[in-house]
Amino acid sequence: MSDGVEAALHCALVLAGLPEGKVLPGKSLAELHGVSETYLLKHLRALAAASVIDAVPGPRGGYRLARDPERITLLDIVEAIDGREPAFVCREIRRRGPGKAKDPCVYKADCFIKTRMIAAEEAWRTALRQQTLADLVADGAQLIDAHNKKAVATYVEKAQR
Repeated sequence: MSDGVEAALHCALVLAGLPEGKVLPGKSLAELHGVSETYLLKHLRALAAASVIDAVPGPRGGYRLARDPERITLLDIVEAIDGREPAFVCREIRRRGPGKAKDPCVYKADCFIKTRMIAAEEAWRTALRQQTLADLVADGAQLIDAHNKKAVATYVEKAQR
C-alpha cells in the first residue's frame, strides 16, 4: 500500500468528527498531519473522485465526508488511493529461462503462486470491506490519549469553516 493510504485514512477520520455543515480546508488537513499540502491535495482529490469525501469549492470551501462513516469502508479508501487493480500481477516467469518447456499445454493450469496470491489478496480485500470508518472512529474514541484528542479537537475547531 502507498503512503497515501495512511494519509487518506487519517484525514477521513478527522473529517468524520466535523459538525454537520462544516468543512476543513486541505491546507489545514496537511498541516494537522505534518505532510505537504501538494502531496495531500492529490489524495484528497482521489477521495473526492471516489465519492468518499466532498470537495466544497470557494474561499470558505474545504472537505467533508460524502456519506456517513458507517457507509465508508476501509476498502473504499484504499481503492480510492491505490486503485482497484490487483496488487499481484503474474508475469508468467515460470515459462522463462533455460530448459523450460516451450509447449503451452504444460502451462494450462494457473500458476500456483498466482492462485495463492490472489486468494490472499481477496481475503485482505474482504477484511477491509468489512471494516468501516465508523470502526476507526470507535477505535479512536478508546485508543487516542486525552492530550492528542484535545490537540486535534482544538486545531479542528479553529480551522473548520
